[in-house]
Amino acid sequence: MLLEKNHFHFIGIGGIGMSALAKFLVSKEKHVTGSDVHDSEMVQDLNKKGVQVSIGHDSSHVLDGIEVVIYSSAVPSTNPEREAARARGIPEVSYAQFLGEVSKNFSTIVVTGTHGKSTTTALLGLMLEAAGYDPTVLVGSFVPNFPDKNLRLGKGRFFVVEGCEYQANMLNLHPEMIVLTNIEEDHLDYYRDINHIRDTFQIFADKLIGKGMMILNADDAESMKLKVERPVTYGYENSADYIATDRLTEKGSQSFAVRREEIIGRLKLIIPGTHNVMNAIAATAAAMELGIPFETCARVLETFPGIWRRFERVGTWREADVISDYGHHPTAVKKSIEAAREFFPGRRIVLCFQPHQHSRTKALFDGFVEVLQLADETVVAEIYDVAGRNEEHEMSSRLIVEKIKTENPGAHVMFSSNFDAVRSALEQVVRSNDVLIVMGAGDIDCIAREIC
Repeated sequence: MLLEKNHFHFIGIGGIGMSALAKFLVSKEKHVTGSDVHDSEMVQDLNKKGVQVSIGHDSSHVLDGIEVVIYSSAVPSTNPEREAARARGIPEVSYAQFLGEVSKNFSTIVVTGTHGKSTTTALLGLMLEAAGYDPTVLVGSFVPNFPDKNLRLGKGRFFVVEGCEYQANMLNLHPEMIVLTNIEEDHLDYYRDINHIRDTFQIFADKLIGKGMMILNADDAESMKLKVERPVTYGYENSADYIATDRLTEKGSQSFAVRREEIIGRLKLIIPGTHNVMNAIAATAAAMELGIPFETCARVLETFPGIWRRFERVGTWREADVISDYGHHPTAVKKSIEAAREFFPGRRIVLCFQPHQHSRTKALFDGFVEVLQLADETVVAEIYDVAGRNEEHEMSSRLIVEKIKTENPGAHVMFSSNFDAVRSALEQVVRSNDVLIVMGAGDIDCIAREIC
């Protein structure tokens, strides 16, 4: 049993999930060491907890006494630390595999799907906390209410965790409840097409047979194609077990009624967009099915400020509000721009977007061409090159901008080849009272932090 070991070494320990898992093991009084390519806030957090983290990867980091090596999906088998572990007969397990081992020890609730996982996980964890269930929660972002940011340590039986669909990683988990946000084309460097993606989610849903329920998005056609033993549905205006309806928006907030056969009350949010209505109703449906009162869910939602890099208000620059967002799929870009127009009516929206991964950009090219014209001004950075993923580099953000200009010569979209060029472009276009959204899953977030 892996969890019975005492010395764990993490390769890529600065990752959002890896650092949370390392903190979890520290809480169990395990000896944890690790390495990462760069120093970061997450690495510094681990240092404060007594974790020895080496910067860079070298075989010498594999110390005597290490019993298990845990590696992130970005770390290839040729990594020198993995090779050193292999030569010495030290077991190697991926982050997803080890997370699966942890999940065996809890009543595990997995939040999975293409969009909205982190926010929904955080909300459901906070609802369980508010109801006194004392859950353990592992989330792929920083939650302001959690002392350990991306981890909440609890003594209760519930474990709320994100199930990442990349490389079908969620199949490693052992759920008693699944909350599925939606199914859309993504990670097409691994999946063949939407049918392959949906079939993989079906395999995951089948793990619940004879055990627990699945919370499903009734508005998502692909999700509703799944064969589920105990489905509970949620939706926005459409027929479902839990329906969000009568949505009202005003500057800085939104609210909506919830119908479960009849209207049971209204929920208020201070985070924007219909996508967050869906995240909120998904979490509420799951919480109420676990016996949590509607009023408890409402109290959590009305004060929830959002999470790190999910429409996060970073500060101001040149008298413009600066938002950092992790979105990296055309649907997420579209939803964030729509949300900004609702919460900041009458103001110009400037988008600074960095595509994430060459293969994703190529596969979703037409979608990016469409949505990157929706802001008033758009600056497109070069594609973020994901470490550890072997992919072709013939794709460039420049091609997206050229396609937009061909289709719409008047479009206010420009390409910037590096971060210096990005900053120069923003200095040209950002005006007082604008809303600047700095968006992408790569390192574009540093632009938002540096200018504020």
